[in-house]
Amino acid sequence: MTLKEKFINSVKELSNVYALTALGMLLALRVIVGIFANSTMALFGNAVKISINFLPIAVAAALFGPIGAGLVGALGDIISFFLNSAGTTYFPGFTINGFITGIILGIFLYKNNINIKSVLTSWSINAVLIEVLLSGYWLYFIYGAGTKDSFMLYLWTRVISEAIKFVPTVLIILGVGKVTSQLHSAIKENFG
Repeated sequence: MTLKEKFINSVKELSNVYALTALGMLLALRVIVGIFANSTMALFGNAVKISINFLPIAVAAALFGPIGAGLVGALGDIISFFLNSAGTTYFPGFTINGFITGIILGIFLYKNNINIKSVLTSWSINAVLIEVLLSGYWLYFIYGAGTKDSFMLYLWTRVISEAIKFVPTVLIILGVGKVTSQLHSAIKENFG
């Protein structure tokens, strides 16, 4: 399936009641995970955040493609923030990250055999472009601009964070992706 076909099919998925219901549940799960399933590792000065925020986005990507997954990522960030802002200011950069993460995962996981190659490729691209470069820049923009901190400090913090999380994240996406694909096939087969 070509890239264009993936995007067209992903948009078509949004007209299906089953897809909208499942995406709504994945969005709710993303919000709950965004609020409650986060932890920082003090060993790294609270710079390494362990979370499974990616999981509902990855499931949406595998089942409904880049558009559905992008919406789960972006809307999940917005809703999570407004439900649990803890006195901070909303920053749209992380919403952009969520949307692009969904797009990247959707490109590689939608209508594909979910295997180690597709998961490694999608998450490697996401880790470098979004989690390291873009998140590093957003953090520098928010906290470091106008201070003596350099962009490289934020960049290396993100590299360390992603290096620690890389293998568990890939294994979780691979395992959950395979189970989800099988479940999705069974549901579509039995319920249309």
